[in-house]
Amino acid sequence: MAVKDTAPYLRDCLSSILLQSYVNWELIAINDHSIDNSGEILKEYASTDSRIKYHNANRHKLIPVLKEAYRHSSGSLINRMDSDDKMPDYKLQVLVNKWIEYGKGHVVAGGTKHFVDEGKLGDGFLQYDNWLNHIAKNNLHYQEIYRECVIPSHCWILHRDDFEQINGFEPEVYPEDYDLCFRMYKENLKIIGIDKVLHHWRDRDERISRTWDEYKDNRYFEMKLRYFYEIDRDRSRPLVVWGAGKNGKDLVKKILKRESEINWICDNKNKIGRDIYGIILEHSAALLKYKDPQVLVVVTNPDERRQIKTQLDEVGLNPVRHYWFFI
Repeated sequence: MAVKDTAPYLRDCLSSILLQSYVNWELIAINDHSIDNSGEILKEYASTDSRIKYHNANRHKLIPVLKEAYRHSSGSLINRMDSDDKMPDYKLQVLVNKWIEYGKGHVVAGGTKHFVDEGKLGDGFLQYDNWLNHIAKNNLHYQEIYRECVIPSHCWILHRDDFEQINGFEPEVYPEDYDLCFRMYKENLKIIGIDKVLHHWRDRDERISRTWDEYKDNRYFEMKLRYFYEIDRDRSRPLVVWGAGKNGKDLVKKILKRESEINWICDNKNKIGRDIYGIILEHSAALLKYKDPQVLVVVTNPDERRQIKTQLDEVGLNPVRHYWFFI
């Protein structure tokens, strides 16, 4: 667990860990040069429970600190915690029990629930929770992986051998949890979803997803395309992009740096027939002329997404084999 200036929330976090019904755990907490009293709180808790180990970070920033924490760990099963969040008291027991059912080669992942100390939680977080919980309930992690991060940083457990097989926290690439998900996918680890909220996720103005430059463009097209071309792209098959709004245009510009033969479709009558970036936009019905296509859907409207999925399914195209939602 990385700790950086989270003193107002740290006691609640540590107390939620101490209340776990599963007791055979160790917490490796690394203080990342905090300027508040986070270090003193960690030292206090470590002095009262030998399962809590506290160290000061050598390097700055999240991923180097996580790497330090992992080097100090000794457990055979690995989970990550964020120092401003809370665990329901059953979290570790549920994760461990489910992992024991399946063993090595599997990652167990559950659902989340955001909360705020004051005010009202934004609709975006509620929608993200609902989506993540739907993913976990129906084991859709790899089917939806190019849309958003399907396994939050703190809601998984796996064996350390598998963790090291996918190179753990070694790549210093942000968002680190999304990159880790893609490496699970690339190395064919099987995800076992649990239809249960396993993490209470705090929203606050200072969270790094709001403040760091690495998270500003949360579409993460560069990362998505890098792994799409490493894992799923088959250059012998036609590539079709569906969607010609800002997101579609931005994605196509990035794809053109990798290959020039792109087919582009949409349902906007004002754009059909236009030449954008040297590509003539076609009506979505043109999809039928492409044999065994790979389709990247870049449409944000939920109703339109559902309609597009229905259209793709009706013409015999399958998720993961033929199409992916990229946003």
